[in-house]
Amino acid sequence: MDRPISSPDAIPQATPPAKGGGMDRAVRRPRHQVMARRAVRWGAGAAAVVAGVMVWRMVPAAGTLSVRADQVTIETVRSAPFLDYLPVRASVAPLHVTYVGAVQGGDVLEVVARDGALLARGDVLVRLANPQLQLDVTSREAQIASQLGAVSAQRLALQQTRTSEESQLGEARYNLLKARRQLEIHEQLHGQGFESDANLQSYRDEAEYDSSRLARLEAARTQDLAVAGRQSDEIDREVLRLRSNLAVVEDSLNALVLRAPVAGRLTNFDLQPGQSLKAGDRIGQIDSEGQYRLDADIDEFYLGRVSVGQRAEAEIGDARVAMTVARVHPQVTNGQFRAELTFDAAMPAGLRRGESVDVRITLGETHPALVLPNGAWLEAGGGTAAFVMTPDGHGADRTAIASGRRNPEQVEITQGLRAGDRVIVSSYNSFKNFNHLSIH
Repeated sequence: MDRPISSPDAIPQATPPAKGGGMDRAVRRPRHQVMARRAVRWGAGAAAVVAGVMVWRMVPAAGTLSVRADQVTIETVRSAPFLDYLPVRASVAPLHVTYVGAVQGGDVLEVVARDGALLARGDVLVRLANPQLQLDVTSREAQIASQLGAVSAQRLALQQTRTSEESQLGEARYNLLKARRQLEIHEQLHGQGFESDANLQSYRDEAEYDSSRLARLEAARTQDLAVAGRQSDEIDREVLRLRSNLAVVEDSLNALVLRAPVAGRLTNFDLQPGQSLKAGDRIGQIDSEGQYRLDADIDEFYLGRVSVGQRAEAEIGDARVAMTVARVHPQVTNGQFRAELTFDAAMPAGLRRGESVDVRITLGETHPALVLPNGAWLEAGGGTAAFVMTPDGHGADRTAIASGRRNPEQVEITQGLRAGDRVIVSSYNSFKNFNHLSIH
């Protein structure tokens, strides 16, 4: 039998049998062959480990997206003057708009004015017909006339009472005057002995009675005058109320003729004969002629920064015209709010309603700040995060930042970045769900 191999590097070989025995013996390889074989084995293992590490590093970690360098735009944060303004596109609109509505309902009987006509105040626009309203007005006028007649009767009764009291007072004064004269005559006769005491006393009693009656009538007259004065005031107020009601009733009938409340140009007016209108229906508007303002629809981001009184500049033709923000509407519609601007000086000639004008609204003073270009990168995070390049330039990390004021070219960076930082400023839409980018 052969002996077992004692070493992995020993290879059994055939040898001639030795003298005096029949057994084989192991022959060892040279040392340099053994070392070379081990080096090959360990080198292959190390190469496999290195290859594994390289493959691991090439595979992106969780939350990392691989992006080609030509797919991103990189800018450097720098300190520069920040121009705090807002360019907007505005449209020419009438300075004053007056809406015209139907006060009373009815059918269009006659259309007098035409859309686009220049009107004076009081010009007839349209005539309406409402037979039921005419009957109601006639009935109401009759009722008010009856009430006015009753009030006149009350006034007449007060006047008659006053006349009667005046007559009674006059008669009482006359009777007292006669009684006193009779008393004087009989007092003289009594002094001469021609009149008895009893007869003289009767004249005295009569004079006292007439004096007392006059006093009572005068006191009653004073009270009656106070009451009659209050009643007269109430009657006057009732008459005014009834006459006012009568005027309203008559005006309701006059409201079937619609007139221009102000002078200007009639627009949005499109009525046809026979058309039915309800009370309150808007039939058109009257725009101030030759007086205009500018209306600008602005992104809601600037709602807190645009305010009444801010200065602005409009480019009209080859001229720059000074303007002022006159009104800011707080309502936001489709992500925008409206601001109204008025001219500081004489309005330029040749403006037409609806014409578009470029306007630059000054939001604040120019001052130095850390700035980045304003671009698509702001849309995804609203200026609260940015992808900042790593020092080796082969990656970018999402970093929380704070942005301030903006203009069309610049955005102010207030926190999270320093001058010299390199930031991706192209759109983040394709990698908004990742925190790290691998750029190659």
